[in-house]
Amino acid sequence: MKPFKTIFKRFLVLSRFMVLIAVIVSLLASFMLFIAGLYEVTYLLWFLFKTGDLQLYQSKVLASIITALDMFLIATFLIIFSRGLYQLFIGPLETPSYGKVFEIGSLEDLKTKLGKIIIMAMIVLIFKQMLKAQLSSALDFLFVSLALISIAAALYLSHKETHEHEQKS
Repeated sequence: MKPFKTIFKRFLVLSRFMVLIAVIVSLLASFMLFIAGLYEVTYLLWFLFKTGDLQLYQSKVLASIITALDMFLIATFLIIFSRGLYQLFIGPLETPSYGKVFEIGSLEDLKTKLGKIIIMAMIVLIFKQMLKAQLSSALDFLFVSLALISIAAALYLSHKETHEHEQKS
């Protein structure tokens, strides 16, 4: 029974390397999103030079930039996620310090950092939807106002939590 127990313990210790699958896939997805965001901006510039139609170009600029920004935010999310998983399950990364962005000491730290990026990505998505919306009634404007107040409250609360956490440290 003891050899089985030893083998099983070793298997459990080595099973942490399965996290490498998520790390690699997240990094590949991040790379693809950075390329897609770059394509979005490059296509916008190419469209301007090809058509020369400045008015049509201006109508597409904001939507394309918001789309690219959303892709870059999600790509950043995936990088932080993959680094955090690696640091938590495999081991520390011997890289230069980039500030507190990559300091992840627990699963709670990782969730907090990712939560803030999700809030930012959702804000970008809401603004993108507002660009497409046809506001015609007072109720539409009320909903947009409520969305903006919710965004402000989410940003305030996430900043307040970070500030309180830094004061405790």
